[in-house]
Amino acid sequence: MAMSKSANTYNRQNWEESEFPILCQTCLGDNPYIRMTKEKFGSECKICARPFTVFRWCPGARMRFKKTEVCQTCAKIKNICQTCLLDLEYGLPVQVRDNALKIQDDLPRSDVNKEYYTQHIANQLEKGDGPIGALTGKASAPSDMLLKLARTTPYYKRNRPHICSFYVKGECKRGEECPYRHEKPTDPDDPLSDQNIKDRFYGINDPVADKLLKRYTDMPKLTPPDDKSITTLYVGNLDETIGEKELRDHFYQFGEVRTVTLVQRQNCAFVQFTSRTAAEMAAEKSFNKVIIHGKRINIKWGKSQGQQSFSKKGTEEEGLEHYHPVPGLPGALPMPPMDMHAVPNDFFGLVPPQLAAPPQAMGPPRGPPLRLPVGAPRGPPPGAPPPGARFFRPPGSMPRGPPMMMMMPPPEDFKGSDVKITSLTVQIIVFT
Repeated sequence: MAMSKSANTYNRQNWEESEFPILCQTCLGDNPYIRMTKEKFGSECKICARPFTVFRWCPGARMRFKKTEVCQTCAKIKNICQTCLLDLEYGLPVQVRDNALKIQDDLPRSDVNKEYYTQHIANQLEKGDGPIGALTGKASAPSDMLLKLARTTPYYKRNRPHICSFYVKGECKRGEECPYRHEKPTDPDDPLSDQNIKDRFYGINDPVADKLLKRYTDMPKLTPPDDKSITTLYVGNLDETIGEKELRDHFYQFGEVRTVTLVQRQNCAFVQFTSRTAAEMAAEKSFNKVIIHGKRINIKWGKSQGQQSFSKKGTEEEGLEHYHPVPGLPGALPMPPMDMHAVPNDFFGLVPPQLAAPPQAMGPPRGPPLRLPVGAPRGPPPGAPPPGARFFRPPGSMPRGPPMMMMMPPPEDFKGSDVKITSLTVQIIVFT
């Protein structure tokens, strides 16, 4: 082509020369001190085929060297980075950005038309006539898709070296000196590994964009609760820089705010509105969209006190149901008899009811004290033991002493076993 470096030089005046590249924060790297090489007309643009100034640098330690791929004119038309071809404001592919902002791609595709269009755009940029290309569509308010999918922080993992093909084959002999990664690919047939730079620039057939669009369709939605009395929103992921004033400034646009309660220990807050309509509008407009002081805020519906206590009780009951008895332990003891007065102190049901002793009255006898008549003889009653006796046995009662011992033959269950039992001693205690 006539614009190429090796062809006729009649159009050399339209070759691009620049002093610094147009890069995103991710491609520039985290190192504030970068040594960058500059080569005038070092390569042709991958889009318009015009020679342009090529910049080459290393974004950080253990990172691969990167260079500019398209000229600055093509980058300004789409408002993209010269290296990764992602949007400079949202960090998203061109296809996702154009779908969100409803931008129609009317760029020419033939060589002659691209040459004329590129020169025309370059002249407009030199005159400073205002935004051109995709910049005209970015004047509108950002859409819901862009706010949910936008990358707010750099992603330096994208600058890692490529996988060493010799290591995958088992033939790499460099070891730690190899500038490539010694890892095995997770999925060789992954469509993300097959990307075309022209498709990414024009926003067609981009596998990364298709993945992001599918993620957006699968994102959860914030549904309002059935209880119409709930007008409180939970605001999470706060830090020390976000206070009550910042929250009121954001949520007051949806309706009157009754109270804003900050919980510094848990880095969250509760915003209560005066009406349910204002709370629903705030939840719809702020769910996965609010960024205050560089932090994305989480928005959820609050819960009433009744629902919280009921859910907590249900959780405890569910937890108790998961406990199972430990194998090997004895079973539960039998319940004590219902009639405790008929069988006192018989908690295991060992004494039959007919042999149980009748209950005895406890405590001293009730009523007036017994008084002897005047002239009645005083002293011990007839038949009492003489003074100095150690015990008293009423007439007709059983003599007290050691319990009777009876010899019984061994039971039938032990016959024929290895245990030899000569006799079995049974102790019988008779209560009087």
